[in-house]
Amino acid sequence: MLDVCLQGLDRAVASPSDHEIALRYAAFIRFDAKEPFLPSVVGYSVFRESGSSASFPRDIQLKENIAFAIEYAIWWDWDIGHLYELEHIWAYVDGDGVLVDIEASWHGGYNRMADGEERFPAEDNRPALYSEPGKHAFAPSPRWLLERKAKTLASCGGHAGKRGVHVTPLFQGIIHDRKPLNNRLVHTYLERLRFEPSFDFSKEFDLREAIFVPWRQLCEWIPRRISAWVEQLRHTIPPNQRRVLRIAHRGASAYARENSAEALRVAAELGADMVEIDIRATADDVPVVIHDSSLRRVYGIDGNVSDCSMDELRGLDTKRGKIMSFEEAVRLCRGLGLGLYLDIKQLSARSALALMETLDAYHYLQDTIFGSFRPDYLAHVKEARSDAQTSILFNAVNINPVKLAQSIGADYVHPCWENRAEQPHRLLRPEWIEAVREAELGIVCWHEERPSEIAALKALGVDAICSDKPELLV
Repeated sequence: MLDVCLQGLDRAVASPSDHEIALRYAAFIRFDAKEPFLPSVVGYSVFRESGSSASFPRDIQLKENIAFAIEYAIWWDWDIGHLYELEHIWAYVDGDGVLVDIEASWHGGYNRMADGEERFPAEDNRPALYSEPGKHAFAPSPRWLLERKAKTLASCGGHAGKRGVHVTPLFQGIIHDRKPLNNRLVHTYLERLRFEPSFDFSKEFDLREAIFVPWRQLCEWIPRRISAWVEQLRHTIPPNQRRVLRIAHRGASAYARENSAEALRVAAELGADMVEIDIRATADDVPVVIHDSSLRRVYGIDGNVSDCSMDELRGLDTKRGKIMSFEEAVRLCRGLGLGLYLDIKQLSARSALALMETLDAYHYLQDTIFGSFRPDYLAHVKEARSDAQTSILFNAVNINPVKLAQSIGADYVHPCWENRAEQPHRLLRPEWIEAVREAELGIVCWHEERPSEIAALKALGVDAICSDKPELLV
């Protein structure tokens, strides 16, 4: 879709010797036969002494026998899960010009490219590696990739595009396109490109076919490239064709007890992208998943959540199942591939910190949206983590959603209007939607189980719809 010549990229060669070295040791990469995405640009850095990488969170250590190392920051416009991919290969060369070691990136970390043997994979004194289908992590043999087959199939299938615009720590505060609407556009585009990998790594690619530039020039170009893609998608995907996030309300609560592990599992089976779960804190500041302050309606016993410690809640004989801790819910959702839409009902400063620590521990912040009727809760979230996504909930029809959201830096507005009209989608007037979009805010809609209303909301181009019956959103 975008120009193949990669307009705007500075292709000047600052050091001809570094450029020649980078090309000389560039890798051969074997891709899945069905791989839809190939690299287009490589940003290189040559290390003649140990030092810190400018493009990856690591130090490059040159041992005594190493004359220099080449760092290849390899750019794809697309990963099957999100807009843009940057993977790395490190080639270590001795004083005789012989390639003596290889390392490569792997899902946020990196590995030495040796598969149970000291010998690394190379051809013609160049690295020869395998790339994970759709995701592009590197391995020295297909065995590593086959061990991840189930995860890869999910990534390339039902999870395609779910992460929208990707922003790594390297580009935090530099890439500004991670907005609700842009995420939906990317989700739509990539879902159309989902595929079932063959795990036949017969598509060979010589990295020399890509454009080689010094890393600094690639780094400066990347934010512009992201913005160009987003602009292209805005013009080519109309509102009524944009992929709507499917949020299971308290899990698939029409079929299992709300906020239970079973409700989350059923939601995943029925095609939900995210689950809306309610968050409260125990007396000892442990975040737990429950809607009401009282235990009576759902669990059939007297008492309030905030009056019980986590151990006391665990010891209650509810006969209706246990209350999940937030950490248990995160662990389960991570395994199921479900994002989190948190409806924060009540939270203390200590439990809020525990919430963030759990999300960081499971690397799940970018898969989470924090929602609440309490603007102060969301303001505290944004103050703690500016990269967190937040959504302000409200019942009133006559409220100004843009001013409300902007007052606390929220990313989404969430009108809870399911009971406000016989056809509540009509309350989302064109001028209302236009004002929200002009402010670059996303729109999350109430839980809806009427097929006609769901169809009408999708036609309006909202970003997300909740439902007790998530299969209706598919």
